[in-house]
Amino acid sequence: MSDTLVDARGLRCPLPVIRLAAAAKGLPAGTELTVLSTDPAARLDVPAWCRMRGHEHVATVEHAAEPGGGADGWAVTVRLH
Repeated sequence: MSDTLVDARGLRCPLPVIRLAAAAKGLPAGTELTVLSTDPAARLDVPAWCRMRGHEHVATVEHAAEPGGGADGWAVTVRLH
């Protein structure tokens, strides 16, 4: 489980990455953050942000708002370095 959750559901590119960067500011190395996003671009944008900033993309998984429901978005987890 991630240390910090960034809820960017309903926000369009580039806001999920902007929210992630703001949440990551000042956090120590090893901290994990998970971005919840309904914007399909976040699946690519967050890992790209990791590569540019030297962080690790841990996982991208689909998530549903309701148990048993279809995928409503993605949970993208990163580890700060």
